[in-house]
Amino acid sequence: MDIEQRIKELEEEIKRTQYNKATEKHILRLKARIAYLKKELEERKKRQKAQRGGKGIKKSGDATVALIGPPSVGKSLLFNKLTNAKSEVADYDFTTLDVYPGILHHRGAEIQLLDMPGLIEGASFGKGRGKEILSIARNSDLILILLDVFTLELLPVILNELYNFGIRINQKIPMISVKKKDRGGINVAFTVPLSMDLESIVTIIREFGYINADVLIREDITADRLMDYLAGNRAYVPAILAVNKVDLVNGETLKVYKKKLSSWNPIFISAKEGLGIEELKNSIFKASGLIRIYLKPKSGKIDFDAPLILKRGATVEDICNALHRDFVKKFRYAMVWGKSVKFPGQHVGLEHAVEDGDIVRLVIRR
Repeated sequence: MDIEQRIKELEEEIKRTQYNKATEKHILRLKARIAYLKKELEERKKRQKAQRGGKGIKKSGDATVALIGPPSVGKSLLFNKLTNAKSEVADYDFTTLDVYPGILHHRGAEIQLLDMPGLIEGASFGKGRGKEILSIARNSDLILILLDVFTLELLPVILNELYNFGIRINQKIPMISVKKKDRGGINVAFTVPLSMDLESIVTIIREFGYINADVLIREDITADRLMDYLAGNRAYVPAILAVNKVDLVNGETLKVYKKKLSSWNPIFISAKEGLGIEELKNSIFKASGLIRIYLKPKSGKIDFDAPLILKRGATVEDICNALHRDFVKKFRYAMVWGKSVKFPGQHVGLEHAVEDGDIVRLVIRR
């Protein structure tokens, strides 16, 4: 029996099993087994793909953003507005048949934007080139989900396809560690109160092939989060939501939509009329995790039109490495002006974390 058939049988068994207290542990064990088999299946397909060879999109710029959405919501028109590239635009479904890269220039950053075919239900199982689209999305720095005012009901469909493909939207990596050992069984330690009982935790861990292990849990874990960690093949990608064609509805309707999507804090735009485009650019920059650092040379003249673009959480050492490979070795100290320091011109070391808009002067040994 192949893996896919076994997964299908286990899923059918879950459907047939009535959920209650007596069957709770059994269903949990089945779900863990399915998650483990899906992990095995994905690893097998990766090996087969590597043997065949395959083409992908080469990442460039300071960050890569995947433009995801159903067909005919204006993805290509928005793509053309945000970049200098040209993607075919029409009023019928599936205009875009390939992946088109372009560069968004904003706040001194070069952000690669990928215009892709429309994502449809069943994409995570390969329908409509879905696996190709989702593979690119999971390797991006940000997913920009685009709907229009007539397709808001498709948001759960898009999110479900991303989830089924192992993409975890706006989630952090589970705060768990599992270390195999030679003997002693499975020992679970935790630093916060847990909602899950230890028996369920151990059951899931065993289904993933662990017999002896030390487990440390640092969050109130759920079964799904634990299985995600053990699967080890999940992608944790930030995402923002934009809603297009707002010029086609009235203000009252727009208020209803804003309330309905309030948990997402969406950006309402009209790619055709240019409404909300600057707000969207700012959101893309921020959600991509980019920051601007301005360098202060010895002369004191700062070029505010040419910032150094780094990822959020970057340190002075990252700045040194971005400028010259010898700067870390010759580093004495740095002077910083901005939000990351307590007073202007504060002297800091290599480990100091900088923030967006900081001005930095490096003092290097000659």
